[in-house]
Amino acid sequence: MYVNLTDAFTVAGKVERISVPIEMDHFSCKYGEYKLTDKSPVALVLSNVGVGKARVQGQAEVTLGMNCDRCLKQVDQIIHLDFDQEVMAPDVAQPDPDDDDSFVDGYELNVEQLVNTEITVNLPTKVLCKADCKGICRQCGKDLNAGECKCDGFVPDPRLAAIKDIFYGNKEV
Repeated sequence: MYVNLTDAFTVAGKVERISVPIEMDHFSCKYGEYKLTDKSPVALVLSNVGVGKARVQGQAEVTLGMNCDRCLKQVDQIIHLDFDQEVMAPDVAQPDPDDDDSFVDGYELNVEQLVNTEITVNLPTKVLCKADCKGICRQCGKDLNAGECKCDGFVPDPRLAAIKDIFYGNKEV
């Protein structure tokens, strides 16, 4: 959805409060695609801060359907978006060729692109279904939160692999 910023760029002292719904249903990034299971409208405050300059402040909350990093269960991850950006009118700003995430197109604010950028910045580094998640067994794939499996849990130290070869490989020293 686009919001017109003409008044915020041109009328001195202008402050406008609006609520904009988030229309996207999925969020995509280099880590994967996530479904938005819940989303609140973006509460925007648009204000003039100078000739051809506007301040865009906003808050929203989205819930992404993500997988636990240890056991792969579906987890609803709530992400709070709180942003404060200063943008410039196209006749005042010099276009930056390196700016791929520009959310201002002429005198219009692309709210979806702004929300997409803010979600990317606020993505959690680790998603867990619970703080003490045990994950899955490396051998059989059983969810260890549901109970222990019968697999051998011994993991040999890879630094001692040469000694193991001596004992089990019938090599002479």
